[in-house]
Amino acid sequence: MVRVTWTVLTLFGVESAVLALAVLPAVLFWEWHFHWRIAPAWLRVLVLAASFVPAYLLFATALMVLSAAAARLLGWRTPAAAELRITDLDWALLRWVRYLVCTHLVRVFAGGLLRASPLWTLCLRLNGARIGRGVWVNSTALMDHNLLDFGDGVVIGSDVHLSGHTVEGGVVRTAPVRVGTGATIGVGSVVGIGVEIGAGTQVGALSYVPKHTHLEPGGIYGGVPVRRLDEGVPGP
Repeated sequence: MVRVTWTVLTLFGVESAVLALAVLPAVLFWEWHFHWRIAPAWLRVLVLAASFVPAYLLFATALMVLSAAAARLLGWRTPAAAELRITDLDWALLRWVRYLVCTHLVRVFAGGLLRASPLWTLCLRLNGARIGRGVWVNSTALMDHNLLDFGDGVVIGSDVHLSGHTVEGGVVRTAPVRVGTGATIGVGSVVGIGVEIGAGTQVGALSYVPKHTHLEPGGIYGGVPVRRLDEGVPGP
């Protein structure tokens, strides 16, 4: 009970501070704006209205950076190759929970605006993901970022669910997910833990890649669960 209480209090305190610092620039601008002496009044209202979009973009960017920095400083991460019994509520499990909450808040407040942009890729890197050059991620449903490893030129389609953990029989199991250079994962696909996707591989839309599956380089896969679709197809 003491560990759970400490987890909740520290999480509340850290996230309150992170959100406050992220929104601070916008609040300061608006506070400054209310002291302007601009005539006519409608012009001041127009300036205030025009500030909302850049202020939100600034807030979302600051939130990404501050949240990632706080999680890294405090050591909140998903442990690799772990098996954590939920009923034990040990410190490793509680650190993982706090890490997920941090990334979830960023996903809620910034993901919808920034996904499929270089800033979203930067967010994943800051949270511990190993990401090569020219990677395009159009999904907010990526979890356990420190267990993700993407090579150069990887494309992650919209609403792809890719996670480094699973919960089975009350036990959280974790394993890294590796996506090779030039691989593509189609819209709405689900990728399990411990999966390795070879370089240049294509995973079709709405496919399911079971945990600990290895997809050969250069292959075309699809289905639930995935199977190779290009075997026996003559080359050009």
